[in-house]
Amino acid sequence: MRTVFWADGVVRMIDQKQIPWALEVVDLHDHHAVAAAITDMTVRGAPAIGASAAFGMALAAHTSGAQTVAELQAELNGAGAVLKAARPTAVNLMWAVDLMLGIAHRPGYASPAGLKVALLTEAQRVADDDVAVNQRIGAHGQTLIQPGDTVLHHCNTGALATVDYGTALGVIRAAHEAGKAFHVLLDETRPRLQGARLSAWELEQLGVSYDILPDTAAGFYMQRGEIKLVLVGADRIASNGDFANKIGTYQIAVLAKENGIPFYCVAPTSTIDPAIASGADIPIEERDPAEVTTPYDTPLVPAHFKARNPAFDVTPYRYLSGIITEHGIARAPFTESLKKALAGETL
Repeated sequence: MRTVFWADGVVRMIDQKQIPWALEVVDLHDHHAVAAAITDMTVRGAPAIGASAAFGMALAAHTSGAQTVAELQAELNGAGAVLKAARPTAVNLMWAVDLMLGIAHRPGYASPAGLKVALLTEAQRVADDDVAVNQRIGAHGQTLIQPGDTVLHHCNTGALATVDYGTALGVIRAAHEAGKAFHVLLDETRPRLQGARLSAWELEQLGVSYDILPDTAAGFYMQRGEIKLVLVGADRIASNGDFANKIGTYQIAVLAKENGIPFYCVAPTSTIDPAIASGADIPIEERDPAEVTTPYDTPLVPAHFKARNPAFDVTPYRYLSGIITEHGIARAPFTESLKKALAGETL
């Protein structure tokens, strides 16, 4: 099953808030519901958010009663603004909305019906391409994993974070499918526990050996020499190689550098934002402090205690061994290699 897909005139997606306790699929009947699902993390993971936004735009067209192409185009501009506001950090969201608006504003549509068909066709293409791209990423990245290795992974970057297959966990999946025997350590990824809940659930389905770690334990295992490779995803990559990822990534990168462990970011080229020069330009989402103090409606501290909850941090490019893309592994200087990746050149 794909994380997000179109069926019978609605957008359907796996409710990631319910995993690992239940596998539930929700139906979304308008673009406002899609935006809400992105905001409340029913769907999360940069590529999955991008595909959801594409389907959200197709849904906005499908449910529109506009009588002219111009009316429909105006409505889609508004729907795009709603979807873009759902979460600020993942560039795939903005990329997908802009892509769909570009389709919507092409000249030559004879009627709203033709525009609606074009948007749904494009959304399906975005979803299908995501799966193919992830499989190519996995093929490039799995060469870094050797039999007997222990790999550290942070957050969730598997099938749930994409349309299917995954990015960093896709590399792990590809290595497993290649017959390699290795072990994975999964950071919990507080406060929403994407590693403990989602990545562990995915590796259970695949039959990959794993252990969940407290977020504070990664350095312990690095210092003991047990971790041979670190793989993480990204929500936005600047043109110089700085990248935003789930909170806690930066400290793992620093620890990996201190202990001489290769540290790779894994992401499709749609996650690269060539319009920004460095990570300083990436907006960082601050989420509800209740996710820290009362995760999943479980009070950890008195209700009046204060907390802060940044959802992402930025890792400077100097900590990277490379960025694994569908075109190969980009290496320093990233200003050059990422430019080649965006041009579709083999790295």
